[in-house]
Amino acid sequence: MNERIKNKLAILPDQPGCYLMKDKNGTIIYVGKAKILKNRVRSYFTGSHNTKTERLVSEIEDFEYIVTESNIEALLLEINLIKKNDPKYNIMLKDDKTYPFLKITNEKYPRLMITRKVLKDKAHYFGPYPDVNAANETKKLLDRLFPLRKCKPSQKTPCLYYHLGQCLCPYAFHVDPQIYKDMVEEIKNFLNGGHTEIQDQLIEKMNQAAVDMEFEKAAEYRDQIRAIETVMTKQKMTNTDLVDRDIFGYATDKGWMCVQVFFVRQGKLIERDVSMFPFYNEAEEDFLTYIGQFYQENEHFIPKEVLIPDSIDKPSVEVMLDTKVLQPQRGEKKKLVKLAGKNAQVALNEKFDLIGRSEARTIGAVEKLGDAMNIPAPIRIEAFDNSNIMGTDPVSAMVVFIDGKPAKKEYRKYKIKTVKGPDDYASMREVIYRRYSRVLKEGLPFPDLIVIDGGKGQVEVAKDVLANQLGIDIPIAGLAKDDKHKTSELLYGPELTVVPLERNSQEFFLLQRIQDEVHRFAITFHRQLRSKNSFASKLDNIDGLGPKRKKMLLKEFKSLKNIQAASIEELQKVGLPKAVAEKTHQQLQKK
Repeated sequence: MNERIKNKLAILPDQPGCYLMKDKNGTIIYVGKAKILKNRVRSYFTGSHNTKTERLVSEIEDFEYIVTESNIEALLLEINLIKKNDPKYNIMLKDDKTYPFLKITNEKYPRLMITRKVLKDKAHYFGPYPDVNAANETKKLLDRLFPLRKCKPSQKTPCLYYHLGQCLCPYAFHVDPQIYKDMVEEIKNFLNGGHTEIQDQLIEKMNQAAVDMEFEKAAEYRDQIRAIETVMTKQKMTNTDLVDRDIFGYATDKGWMCVQVFFVRQGKLIERDVSMFPFYNEAEEDFLTYIGQFYQENEHFIPKEVLIPDSIDKPSVEVMLDTKVLQPQRGEKKKLVKLAGKNAQVALNEKFDLIGRSEARTIGAVEKLGDAMNIPAPIRIEAFDNSNIMGTDPVSAMVVFIDGKPAKKEYRKYKIKTVKGPDDYASMREVIYRRYSRVLKEGLPFPDLIVIDGGKGQVEVAKDVLANQLGIDIPIAGLAKDDKHKTSELLYGPELTVVPLERNSQEFFLLQRIQDEVHRFAITFHRQLRSKNSFASKLDNIDGLGPKRKKMLLKEFKSLKNIQAASIEELQKVGLPKAVAEKTHQQLQKK
């Protein structure tokens, strides 16, 4: 804590307000609110904190504060300051998710469309829907039932939708606007829960068409009935009052908060929103900030009712939202709030369970591998593999795993320079020397363990290079495979004996991932090199065909096979002179 902060802490007022934490560059990194500024701000610099709060405090070099008349005023000011300054430690809804609505335009001949913005344009809006697929399904159904306009005013001939029975084409034919007004009312009734009436009407029409032996028409009505059942029953909960409401619940654990919001529209739970973030103040106060940002930052639709837990200050929410705010004490609404909170707790538990599992697969496996080999935990592992086919284009590759995870920026590829023919031992000798002589020369980090994809021969070669040529002492182990080319055993020690590892242990799975990854990396590099060399060799020694023209051919024809299949005229079209095209064609036709 510097002298400036000490002096400011001594004169903090015991009034409500907002505080702005700044880093060494004067950038605002956190905005908070407090009922009593003196107590809240001082708490950051006294006592013990969790890791996230310690990280925040370590960056604070100065702070400012703004006194307000009330805690509610501080809440509103905090939301505006966060929106203006976008501090990195504040909770921000980064997904800027907006939900789609169905919109019936306010026109003489209305249209039905999907939009994510609700405007004050006297149009009719329905939703929000959980995602654009749900909105599309509903729109597709309504298009089949109600032929609202699809064409533009400039359309003077019937459009495609007219022939599909989904548009009346009012600009191509005279259509009474009242027909459209009636359809709009039917759609409004349909989306507000009156779909069962339309379903009953369609059933009657289907039955009548069957009686009249109009089976194609009856089948069409049947499909419409099924579509209504499919779209309108894809709900998880229903409520008979058809009121739009948002239900909030939250849970906290280990310095993290999870908020779940259930969206109920026309009495149906259509979707939920899940947000998880670290919090630094009292949970109830950060939850209030979240609600303010939720509706302001993302321009979320504000329903007729918002349900919140008992622990939240209701007047503060009412100030932020121009709608009815409830804290239900019993009944179905109370159950929904509890359910939202329960889901939030489940999501948090899942988060920490996954973190635990991830650590077991990575750093936990590394520690157990070190114990099994009787060496310090190999935090940094470098693994090598060779690749060649009958000695052609021999290559080697190295992958790096840090804390049990691949560090792909540190992978390296090696073209074998000094070895002729298929000699894995000599190739390994060259690559190990090249790698670790460079590590010594450039002061690069040494690995805690070197893994060779191979048996005793390759490992002994690597040990000899490190010990006798470079004077380096690093544990080296070999990974042998069984006859099915799967990881079989780990070889380590002066006599290269098998390290006993359970086949279903995380440390064995870690070795499998390392071996698979280095093999994949080496094979990929080898294929790239072979492909390049194969292409180059076929086109070598053709007079007039230099590097630029080779590149031009490959760009145009994509492969050597396509170049071979091309005629002289086609080769000329891409820019080759006639004489060069003829020589190229002649050369490629030779077996």
